[in-house]
Amino acid sequence: MIAAGLLLLAVGAVDLLRQMIRARRAIAFTVAAVLLVVVAAGLDAVVAGVLAVAVAAIWTWVIPEQGPARAGLWPVALLALAAAACVVVAPGRARPGILGELWASYRPGEAVSADVVVLVIGCLVFLLESGNAVVRIALRSEMGTRENPDETVAPTLKGGRLIGPLERILVFALTLAGAYTLIAAVLAAKGIVRFPEISRDGDGGDRAEYFLIGSLVSWVAALAAAFLVSWGIAPG
Repeated sequence: MIAAGLLLLAVGAVDLLRQMIRARRAIAFTVAAVLLVVVAAGLDAVVAGVLAVAVAAIWTWVIPEQGPARAGLWPVALLALAAAACVVVAPGRARPGILGELWASYRPGEAVSADVVVLVIGCLVFLLESGNAVVRIALRSEMGTRENPDETVAPTLKGGRLIGPLERILVFALTLAGAYTLIAAVLAAKGIVRFPEISRDGDGGDRAEYFLIGSLVSWVAALAAAFLVSWGIAPG
């Protein structure tokens, strides 16, 4: 489980840094990598931390900030499979390393180990900017080769870059809490709010399709992260 958490944390952190920092990125990436490995060492998972850093480095190459992904949705699928395999094969430990010992002294519940905390944090960080990257890949794959293969569909709905992360975090949290009725209300509310913009779409239907694809991919990412945590905390 700790490997899955570190993996998602590394990928999510590198996407956040790419979004927030424009200059001297190499220094920021190096500092973040060192911090991640130090945390992993404190959790007795150095190998998992180093592998997570390596995967994040590969992610920055296959998922560029601009233009289509170099391998389509395959990197996303492989990352999801790797995270799921880590949770299934290596369940959470009660007292992982020094940090695990400290957390065990103050944890709020028996089921919440340090491994679970890292997994939840990793999912949350990934759902922020990396979730936007996944949505962009899906949109470009589906809608980017209509008339001109060198052009992608520009976002026509305002606020998507901010609404998307907030929506994913909310769906993630509500799913873990079992509040499925509230999830349905949130998704319905988004459709109602977006309806005036979509209704002005005209004959092409691109705006409505953009909304549907982006929303569905965003929701699937949030639900997948929530189910990953649920598997992690489920009794063996």
